[in-house]
Amino acid sequence: PGVAPRDFQKDDDLQVKVNKLSSIKTQLPYDYYFLDYCKPEAIKNSAENLGEVLRGDRIENSVYNFKMRRDESCKVVCRTKLSAEAAKNFREKIDDEYRVNMILDNLPVVVPRQTREGSQPIFDHGYRVGYKLKDDKYYINNHLSFKVLYHEDLNSPEARIVGFHVIPSSIKHEYGAWDDKNPTVQTCNANTKITPGSHTPQEVAPDAYVVFSYDVTFESSEIIWASRWDVYLLSSDSQIHWFSIINSLMIVLFLSGMIAMIMMRTLYKDIANYNQLDNQEEAQEETGWKLVHGDAFRPPVHSGLLCVYVGTGVQFFGMTVVTMMFALLGFLSPANRGGLMTAMVLLWVFMGVLAGYTSSRLYKMFKGTEWKKITLKTAFMFPGIIFGVFFVLNALIWGEKSSGAVPFGTMFALVLLWFGISVPLVFVGSFLGFKQPAIEDPVKTNKIPRQIPEQAWYLQPAFSILAGGILPFGAVFIELFFILTSIWLNQFYYIFGFLFIVFVILLVTCAEITIVLCYFQLCSEDYHWWWRAYLTAGSSALYLFAYAIFYFFNKLEITKLVSGILYFGYMLIISYAFFVLTGTIGFYACFWFVRKIYASVKID
Repeated sequence: PGVAPRDFQKDDDLQVKVNKLSSIKTQLPYDYYFLDYCKPEAIKNSAENLGEVLRGDRIENSVYNFKMRRDESCKVVCRTKLSAEAAKNFREKIDDEYRVNMILDNLPVVVPRQTREGSQPIFDHGYRVGYKLKDDKYYINNHLSFKVLYHEDLNSPEARIVGFHVIPSSIKHEYGAWDDKNPTVQTCNANTKITPGSHTPQEVAPDAYVVFSYDVTFESSEIIWASRWDVYLLSSDSQIHWFSIINSLMIVLFLSGMIAMIMMRTLYKDIANYNQLDNQEEAQEETGWKLVHGDAFRPPVHSGLLCVYVGTGVQFFGMTVVTMMFALLGFLSPANRGGLMTAMVLLWVFMGVLAGYTSSRLYKMFKGTEWKKITLKTAFMFPGIIFGVFFVLNALIWGEKSSGAVPFGTMFALVLLWFGISVPLVFVGSFLGFKQPAIEDPVKTNKIPRQIPEQAWYLQPAFSILAGGILPFGAVFIELFFILTSIWLNQFYYIFGFLFIVFVILLVTCAEITIVLCYFQLCSEDYHWWWRAYLTAGSSALYLFAYAIFYFFNKLEITKLVSGILYFGYMLIISYAFFVLTGTIGFYACFWFVRKIYASVKID
């Protein structure tokens, strides 16, 4: 959905657009015209939405124009003389393995990779700017052999474009007197095809003249328009996903079975016992979680902050669920560039209502009175921290002159969305939440807090919080590998079905582990469960960040300092968001559980 096919007749104009130069070594995208390539008379930018700008996509027109189904060979585009600065830029970009991304009819260009006969062809996104040989000289890919695949409609003269391939090569063109009006070269002519490697390559050197040329062939193809994106999405490892999901499901089922058994048996036994204690003597010596019934609902320390974090978590949860629904229905496919980013930003803003509502309801339950203060914190705390980190990272990217830097106008638009829509909505939600009657506790709270007995080492807060984060992280970490790969290694991520299953598994695991640990804690007569529940599930974010560090050193080849700071800055934002999301799930699971068990015992 969201992308309509275009039909082309013979000799229709086809315009190739250029996108950013990208590199997985530096993670800093650059504008195509940052390098001294041939420029059209007027450069027009055609990025469509907020998401594209945030991702650093800069889509512009180029000098490569074809006629539909008309092959051309040895077409000379222009000749440029490299200044010392231009040559230095080309060399740097070749060193950092930059690739040029082009787009034809919304299809990114791919380079077929050499594979064994009979095996499935593999494609790389974008072609290399150039290459460096053993002699330490740099060569530029100045000749492009394009191949456009089209699918014919048998009943009409029209056809649809279903593939866009290129094979780049480096050729030192020879020519006589140069004529800008009608450029010709002797290296090739309109009848010869250039075979890569058959000519002297073009070296990058100051004051060298580089002639850019291309040829294009059109080839009829069996691929239908609806499946033209398959080339980009061929993930060679869908087995791994199924394996990881079955693996996670096994853990979850095992956990659930165990939990259900422990809970049902011990809890029913507990409740039955507690409800049978009729005579006073026995009642004097009750043990376990019933003992702390007079303290279980005592508001925690920093209860206001807890409300803020739970509210933010609900906002995040709402955004995640709705984004995934849209993604599952196919609205956010990679063909719809920047769609995912745009959807997430807008949904986050609109989910402010939920954040305000939940934080003020909880706050009222804790008998708080300053609801305006809590609302302000909910509206500004989490987005403020993230925006601060984002702003610093953006300044660094900007310092590198990369096109990944968000322009001032977009930055202003983001601030406007936050202050103009999100903040008022948080206030609306908060107002509605505070008007609701307070949530009643199932048991009365005593005037004087109980002494908490000495706890065993494995029930100490630090240990149980850290132990609680292992399982939720374990349930998602294989899928996490694919998500990181798609963010940092320029792959497309599109398996939202898998992602949704993994997300559900994450929810279940967070809820279960928190409930179990909460039960043990109450049994040992420690009633400070509010924050503990949030942190137990939230601690999985620590493991996520640790995994990000492992991934950085094992899978990425980042050497530049700025790129390293960028990577860790963005991973910090992701981990922080993950902490808020999982913590809230754990908190609500535990909240429900504690209310449930105390409501089911008779307390005199």
